[in-house]
Amino acid sequence: MIFKCLPTGMFGSNCYIIGDKGEGAIIDPGVETSEILDAAEREGLKIKYIILTHAHIDHICSVDEVREKTGAKVVVHEADIPALNDPRLNVSHYTGQGRTFKAADMQVRDGDIIKAGDMVLEIIHTPGHTPGGICIKTGNMVFTGDTLFKMSVGRTDLGRGNMDQLIHSIKNKLLTLPDETVVYPGHGEPTTIGDEKRSNPFI
Repeated sequence: MIFKCLPTGMFGSNCYIIGDKGEGAIIDPGVETSEILDAAEREGLKIKYIILTHAHIDHICSVDEVREKTGAKVVVHEADIPALNDPRLNVSHYTGQGRTFKAADMQVRDGDIIKAGDMVLEIIHTPGHTPGGICIKTGNMVFTGDTLFKMSVGRTDLGRGNMDQLIHSIKNKLLTLPDETVVYPGHGEPTTIGDEKRSNPFI
């Protein structure tokens, strides 16, 4: 399996490129389009999906350009669809950009499965940071967006967040995964489910 983290996004967001047998997926295209495309080309990947863990500007700012260049399908949870064309909901209004984005190609729900190459990507709905926040699990890896960080959790003060819902999502969806599962968050360094169970002060 191919794995690449681009930690150079807006507000320090992480963009992930994963792939297998020539097919790949981009998780959260929040870095420069050229950086994403160059990384995918170096790995020899045909990008099949662009998966948004949630629709905030620092995780989606390059989504339209990357889709145009790759022909990939944009995937978002149904509850975050309104944020794509609403600058207040995608938070770009508060950064002075006021951006809108094209509609997604695919809507997903909890438990849906996406396949690329031999990769099986399971969608885990984890509302709290946003109503449509998702995590993506494949093998012993889980990409958690702004739901769970190393020794922290996502903020819930951006308009549609809910801390009780966020903690419920983490405890009932993520902490039930095996302890050895590696967590790749939307910002910051990776961690493991076991380490977060033992030491995360928020949960």
